[in-house]
Amino acid sequence: MSEPLKAPDQMVPLPRGPLPIFPTPKVQRMVELSIDGKSVSVPEGATLLQAARQIGIDTPTLCFLENLTPVNVCRICVVEVEGARVLAPACSRKAEPGMKVHTDSERVRTSRKLVLELLASSVDVSTAPQFQEYMQRYDAKPERFGPSAEAAQTSERDAAKPGHHHVHKGTHAETVHQPVKVDNDLYVRDYSKCILCYKCVEACGVDAQNTFAIAVAGRGFNARISTEYNVPLPDSACVYCGNCIGVCPTGALMFKSEHDMRAAGTWDESKQKQTDTICPYCGVGCTLTVHVQDEKIVKVTSPLDVEITEGHLCIKGRFGWEWVNQK
Repeated sequence: MSEPLKAPDQMVPLPRGPLPIFPTPKVQRMVELSIDGKSVSVPEGATLLQAARQIGIDTPTLCFLENLTPVNVCRICVVEVEGARVLAPACSRKAEPGMKVHTDSERVRTSRKLVLELLASSVDVSTAPQFQEYMQRYDAKPERFGPSAEAAQTSERDAAKPGHHHVHKGTHAETVHQPVKVDNDLYVRDYSKCILCYKCVEACGVDAQNTFAIAVAGRGFNARISTEYNVPLPDSACVYCGNCIGVCPTGALMFKSEHDMRAAGTWDESKQKQTDTICPYCGVGCTLTVHVQDEKIVKVTSPLDVEITEGHLCIKGRFGWEWVNQK
């Protein structure tokens, strides 16, 4: 009679097949170039913007964001490459060996200044602090192209007041004049502040949400951000993640809480405190930056440098905080 089978001794390792052989990691090639007379070495595939930032050169950007695919539409990050016919967008132009790049030449400064002036003469940049900082840096004077959008709107409001008879038309060149769109309780769309940077379109598309609720509609001066068939937001494919708000550089897309406080004159960022915490709604572990003013949460954002979501959130994380303010 054969002996009964015994369970394998857990102290004796079972024989295994050959160990897998992992491929040798590819040695990353480095590229050496010169930026503003300084030598810099960056990994192959790095952009001129990354190379410039590596040596502490602050190159202005509007349509670029680290968590989005560069779309090259604002042209404010352009730099001069020796031997090239045109200025190159630093956010997407790859570094090449032996390149000699100038980020602050007269040609570059003139181009950036003109872009800022054209944009600021056509849209309201009053809620875009970074944009205004760039205007000061390059001494941009948008009034050369007519009254600013903000001044034109003020003139229109004054004209609507009783007893006001004179209306100054001027040469205002606002690209797309639209009333503020308030069609939901979460965020507001004010496209008179939109510079068509495409950030919201990218965040709503393949770079983050994959909802494709908005896109650029129209051509030329009629180009604008729009829902499909220009339907109200509640009737569109929008899932209210708010990632478009998180990437907007001008305040064209804004929390309704912030919009209402600005309208009431109570919005004051100097009084606000920011605290990072973890979203409690699910197990993903998204990092929330809670903005608090007068002991009330006024909005929620998310840091770009957190690997879990890279600044993106869902509707619960970005908007599901109003119950905290109920006392």
